[in-house]
Amino acid sequence: MNLHQFRFVQEAARRNLNLTEAAKALHTSQPGVSKAIIELEEELGVDIFARHGKRLKRITEPGQHVLQSIELIMREVGNLKRIGEQFSAQDSGTLSIATTHTQARYVLPPSVAKLREIYPKVHISLHQATPAEVARMVIDEVAEIGMATESLADYPELVTLPCYEWQHVLVVPPGHPLAQKERISLDDIAHESLITYHPSFTGRNKIDQAFTARRLQPRVVLEAIDSDVIKTYVRLGLGIGIVAEMAMRDDPAGDLVVRPMGHLFGQNVARVAFKRGAYMRNFVYKFAELLSDRLSRDLVVRAMNGHVADYEL
Repeated sequence: MNLHQFRFVQEAARRNLNLTEAAKALHTSQPGVSKAIIELEEELGVDIFARHGKRLKRITEPGQHVLQSIELIMREVGNLKRIGEQFSAQDSGTLSIATTHTQARYVLPPSVAKLREIYPKVHISLHQATPAEVARMVIDEVAEIGMATESLADYPELVTLPCYEWQHVLVVPPGHPLAQKERISLDDIAHESLITYHPSFTGRNKIDQAFTARRLQPRVVLEAIDSDVIKTYVRLGLGIGIVAEMAMRDDPAGDLVVRPMGHLFGQNVARVAFKRGAYMRNFVYKFAELLSDRLSRDLVVRAMNGHVADYEL
């Protein structure tokens, strides 16, 4: 058995048992992938996949155990590569970060800039995606660290740690009647035209849950993944906006009235994520420390070793 066979089995499972897609992803031929998988099955003495003719239909029970072992082996192969990188180049390389637009735009810039000061030879690769995509990028080792509010804690393959708390805020033009109120209620905004995040982004589920609990139906007229887009349409008069408080810090225009909404929608927790069992270079730990004073290298190491499940903010 060899690593090529392991990669072929792993990719076939990732591509929903489509050998043609697996072959494309691995830049090889479909017959070559099929032959390698069959050879591994013959060597192991078990069927990894159940077949209908030449097509793979499902992963067998022994195949599930084989896949788990392959995942461990390939993870350790990746770790070996990173160990080589770590000791051959202590202060250089690429830090790949997967995150949402809000984190990339409003939270990460100071930490990225500081890391570049400390490690000038480290290049940053920033991947912006949905929270679910962020998790998948970390799991697939496209990124070494992920940051988002939703989804990250739902994946057993990830070690996640809370980074900071934040709340939503209401933004309205100065001439809007709600601009004169210091404390806003759900009834105040239930019949307004609302502009806020897409349901899978930036704590939107908390907003929906609050309205549902009061049996109110919000009038959402526009959804976006970008806080700047939401603010733009509020300025155009299409409605009132609900955004993350980070999006209003140091807002250059300063022409919107901001009201905190934590009393209505609760607090949200932004989390950082690492792939469980992954080997991390020094500058990955340093970046985590730069993100929050609550994240020390020692804490991350203990979490990666299974000694810290979570901690209180």
